Amino acid sequence: MRSEEQRRLLGQFIRSHRESMAPDMPTARRRTPGLRREELAARAGIGATWCAWIEQGRDVSVSPEALRRLAMALALTPAERAYLFELAGRRDPDAPAPVPVSDAPDALQAMVGLLEHPAYGLDRLWNACCWNEAAQGLFAHWLGAKGPKNLLRYVFTADTARELIPDWENRATRLLAEFRADYGRTLDDPRAQALVEELKAQSPFFAQVWDRQAVTAREGGLRGFVHPVEGLIAYRQHTLHPAERGDYKLVVLVPSEGEE
Repeated sequence: MRSEEQRRLLGQFIRSHRESMAPDMPTARRRTPGLRREELAARAGIGATWCAWIEQGRDVSVSPEALRRLAMALALTPAERAYLFELAGRRDPDAPAPVPVSDAPDALQAMVGLLEHPAYGLDRLWNACCWNEAAQGLFAHWLGAKGPKNLLRYVFTADTARELIPDWENRATRLLAEFRADYGRTLDDPRAQALVEELKAQSPFFAQVWDRQAVTAREGGLRGFVHPVEGLIAYRQHTLHPAERGDYKLVVLVPSEGEE
């Protein structure tokens, strides 16, 4: 494992998921939520003391194979598993080999400019790095505003985001779980930690959701927006990664008429 912050986050992540799992034989007198450390250790075939130490954020050596068994015992999703290995500073033995990337997301900028539907690019901290006219028209208070254009900062701190996004609380919760899947790969960047701390201070809801330790892959699907002129508009969201810069994202919203 690497930094103290990573060890702390790793311990919180494992404990949160351990406590959310149902025990094999629940009893009425059970006081511990979810699995006990001893039960998780037995499922993973590892030592209970090791489980306690890692949840406490101690600087212990963790092998990829031990993490592999732990991920299986916790029934982690692919996104959660990737986050686990990132925090531990280990490579998942079952993961495909990483693809080399270049220094600039040229394909991302080119693609955004060619698309007629709303499209924008996000960097590794989820700052909008490029967008087209259609995207600026839809997200006028985010992409059309002056100053930093971080997606999380906009969603969690701007009143206009709550007006634009139906079912804002659920959408914001999912968005943050998607960001956490990327966060484990940015812990060496002090800007990532600074962004999280800033948003925790500015948005009580962000702080509440962040502490849940939820992780999910960024997926597409139906997205609705309440445009101030056009009313409710439905889109199908698609998210892609340019081959030459995998830490960037291309987000495209394709009109989906007749769906709500």
